[in-house]
Amino acid sequence: MELGEVQERFAKIIWEKAPVTSGELVKICNDSFGWKKSTTYTVLRKLCDKGLFENDNGTVKVLMTNGEYQAKKSEEVIDEFFDGSLPAFIAAFTNGKKVAPEEVEELQRLIDEMRRN
Repeated sequence: MELGEVQERFAKIIWEKAPVTSGELVKICNDSFGWKKSTTYTVLRKLCDKGLFENDNGTVKVLMTNGEYQAKKSEEVIDEFFDGSLPAFIAAFTNGKKVAPEEVEELQRLIDEMRRN
């Protein structure tokens, strides 16, 4: 799931404010981006079509949190560039970089947690 820069900025506003009325969203977008009502509704519809949000009788609700979106986006990158291999991604990401001891500990904690589950 790919969002353009503008869509992502707009989505962040919704994630921060939700649930939010579409009227309030129009006002925020006018102030933040200089958008007209029609532009706000067009971008909102596109994000709703992608399954991020729902416009329920004028109230915009979150269907996919920012964290869920980021996780999905990360998963797609790993699938596309590393054939779905998380170890290959981590190896490429840390190649030639110094990893702080606390980061290693955090990674180990995550691995231990995955083993338990």
